[in-house]
Order: sequence, then C-alpha cells, then structure tokens
Amino acid sequence: MDFILLIIAFRFLQTHAQTKAHFPEWQGIFLKALIASCVLLAIQVVFDSLEEVMRWVAHGINLYVIYAAYNRKVFEPLKPFVYAFSPVVLVHVVEDLTALIAPDFYDSWENLFGTAAIFAWIWLVAQFIISRKQRKALELERIKAATQELEFKKSQKLKDALEIQVAERTAEITAQKDALEKTLHELKAAQSQLVHSEKMASLGELTAGIAHEIQNPLNFVTNFSELNRELLEELKIELAKGDLEEIKLIVSDIEANEEKIVHHGKRADAIVKGMLQHSRSSTGVKEPTDINELADEYLRLSYHGLRAKDKSFNASMETDFDEEVGTVDVIPQEVGRVILNLVNNAFYAVSEKKKQLSVLQDSEVAKNYKPTVWLSTKRIKNGVEIRVKDNGTGMPDSVKDKIFQPFFTTKPTGLGTGLGLSLSYDIVKAHGGELKVASQTSTEESSGESWTEFFISLTN
Repeated sequence: MDFILLIIAFRFLQTHAQTKAHFPEWQGIFLKALIASCVLLAIQVVFDSLEEVMRWVAHGINLYVIYAAYNRKVFEPLKPFVYAFSPVVLVHVVEDLTALIAPDFYDSWENLFGTAAIFAWIWLVAQFIISRKQRKALELERIKAATQELEFKKSQKLKDALEIQVAERTAEITAQKDALEKTLHELKAAQSQLVHSEKMASLGELTAGIAHEIQNPLNFVTNFSELNRELLEELKIELAKGDLEEIKLIVSDIEANEEKIVHHGKRADAIVKGMLQHSRSSTGVKEPTDINELADEYLRLSYHGLRAKDKSFNASMETDFDEEVGTVDVIPQEVGRVILNLVNNAFYAVSEKKKQLSVLQDSEVAKNYKPTVWLSTKRIKNGVEIRVKDNGTGMPDSVKDKIFQPFFTTKPTGLGTGLGLSLSYDIVKAHGGELKVASQTSTEESSGESWTEFFISLTN
C-alpha cells in the first residue's frame, strides 16, 4: 500500500507542479527519493522484522515534506500537493501511533481508522481532479496572457511603424514647407521688381508728359525772344534814321513779346512747381488737395506723355469738373498715380480700337469713330467721385472679374505688368474709398457701342 501511495504521490507531483518544466532540479530529488522508498519497501518485504522501522521512516519523511512545504519558502509551490496528500499521511501516522501507544484503543476503533483512510483517499482523488481543472484553467490563462502579449507586440510594432511613417511624413511636410517658403520669398522678390518696374513705367510717362508740357511754353519763350532780338536790331536802325513813328511801333511789339515771354515763363514755372509738389517722395500723410486741378494735370501729362512716345497717337479729351468738389484730404502722389494709370489705360483702349477699325476704312463705324476719353469729377454725399471713361474696345465679364487681380493684364507681353490696376485698387482702398468698373462690348460692326468706365469714390 505504501508503495502505491508513493507512486501516486510522485505522479501527482509531476502532473500538478509540472516539475519537469518548472522544477527540473526537484525532479531528480524526488526521483531519487522514490527509488530509495521503493528499495526500503523491498527490504521490508524480504525482512519482515524491519517493517515497523521502515514504516516510521516513511512517516518521518512524509511529515518532513509537509513541514518543509509549509515552512520553507523554496517549497512553497508544493503546497497544493501537500494539501492533497496530508490527510492520507496524517491518517496513517495517527493510526500507527495509536496502535503503538494504545493498542486496546486501536483494536476498539480500528474500523474508524479504516473509514478515515477511505475518506482521505477520496479527498486525494477529488483534489487530483480539481488540480487538473485548475491546471487547465491556468493553461488557458497562460495562453490568454501569451495571446495578449503577442497582440501587444503586434500593436507595438504597428505603433513603431506608424511613428516611423509620421516621422517620414513630418520630414516631407517640413521639406515642402521650406520649398514653399523659398518659392514665396522668390515670388515676393519678383513682385517687388515688377512693382518697381510699374513705378518706373509711370515715372517714364510722367517724365515724357512733363517734358512736353514744359516744352510748349519754352518754345514760346524762345520764339518771342528771337523776335525781340530781331526787333531790337530794327530799333537800332530806326533810331539812326530818327523815325519816331516806326520806333514807337517796334517798342510796342517788343513790350507785347515781353509780356508773352513772362506769361509762358510763369506757365513753365507753375508746371515745374506742380510736378515737384506731386512727384516728391510720398510721406504717406494726407493733405488737402484740389481734386479738379490734380485730375486735369495728370490727364494732360498722360496725353502728352503718349504723344511724346508715339507721334501718330491722337485722341480727344473731354472734361467735366464739378466746382463743388473743392479740396479733399488725400495723398496727392498716390491718387495722381491712380488717375494717371486709368487715363493711360483709357487712351490705350481707344488707340487699340482705332487700329482695329483701320482695316475697315470703308465702313460707317470706322469713318464715324472718334477716339475720346472723358474725365469728370462730382461731389457726392460722403465725398467725391472721379470718373474715367473711354469709347474703346470695352471688356467682357470674364475680364472684369479679374481686372483688379495682381499680374492680370490684357495687353501683349512686354506692354504691361498686370500690376497697375491692382496697385490702384490698393491705393484707393487705403484711402477708405472704392474703385469699380463698368464696361460694355459690342460684336456688331454696325453699332460700335463699346465703352469702359472706372469710378473712384473718395470719402471726405
């Protein structure tokens, strides 16, 4: 019986504690203990006299195992094993101890010890079954933990891959941002150059207009000065002759010429002073400005500037200035630039239409067409309105929608930067005003009714 008990105990220990996998060093110890127990049992069978001694040696070993499992930390994993076998061991130990010290009592209650042994074995079998279920549950928990760990590793790998993708995408975005900033910087530089070119073009037109404006009075001054020199030569001759009547006539002519010289000299002086006033560097400070005078001045400058560049250019100018306009607080250089740009565009439009109609010399439209630019001012409720109108080519709606966009132009390459109207729009907006456009085009050669009109509204 003891031999069977040892075999079952050893097998239970292997199965429950999984000594092969988790405690290989214990496997050898218990295997040796089992062999030693088997040897002792064999000796007991051969030598009956040693039966009692071997029995108590076995009890001592079993009790020590129980003690060690509950009191030594290294044997703590064996507690379930000891918990299952302790009743069997204790029943046998108590039975043998009672038979040794109280044989009469043992004889009276021997059946009781047999019954206790049966219950102890039932307990052992029950614990064996329970331990198997627990082992399966633990195995499931272990599999679940392993699965979770595998999923965690997979998620960690996915996270690492995503972090790498994010880092790569961030690097790409940073590179794109740097490229965009570089492109933006280059565009700003190009825009600055174009704005400078636009300003230089306006300055060239102003210079040509100023030169033409000054040239006219200077020509008068020169011509009348030449006449006076000739008259003075004649005066010397008449003085020698003593012809008083002729002398009086010559002196009268000289005085008239001098008046004309002074008049045209003052006119040239006024032109120079006006241009110095309107062409000096803008301080960005508004000042009271005569809008009618400013508009008329830049209209004439535009016309004479275009005439200076193209002698064949010719167009009519009609003005309608409201005397109620008076002075308005504006930056004259900036508003003058706007008027100059709009008038230049108007003259360009009528010139282009005249060229287009030149191929239709026999048509009534070509014969009756008179290129004209109108410039008018008007006092309105909250300020003044300046209108620039032409009877040129007009513009379709698709062009009107884009006309104030930077770099948009309908002129051929090299004739416009596309910034004139954009700058004009910004200048008027900076003055708290509005710049609008209305236009009409005609595809019928018989009507010829096409025009464009710009409206500048300035608050006062």
